[in-house]
Amino acid sequence: MSQALVLNATYEPLCVVSTRRALLLVLDGKAEMLSATDRVFRAARLRIAEPSVVRLSYYVKVPYQARVALNRRAVFARDGHRCQYCGASAENIDHVVPRSKGGLHAWDNVVAACRPCNTRKRDRLLEDSGMKLKR
Repeated sequence: MSQALVLNATYEPLCVVSTRRALLLVLDGKAEMLSATDRVFRAARLRIAEPSVVRLSYYVKVPYQARVALNRRAVFARDGHRCQYCGASAENIDHVVPRSKGGLHAWDNVVAACRPCNTRKRDRLLEDSGMKLKR
């Protein structure tokens, strides 16, 4: 089944729906057709082109998307449960710039690490420990 792009009243993209749903929005007067394909839907007294882009006639408020929480599970999922120093199975999280040295608990400073690498790096910077990040 074909799909159609639905735009907000302010021309912001909202979602992609089936062409049947887009056609119903146009027929109900809830949306206007901006672009159509070459295909045509036929009824007893009506012929209408298949919509590919429709714009809603009213504004839909999009809910605010909260940021993803920075926790162990999320860091392991991002790093594929692999140590970012040696590639072994990760068990801990490590701050690349240690918090004691002014590093933040932020996405770009936290990586998954195996126990031996985390112990070897300790409370030091990467340059001081002689270690490198794989990714």
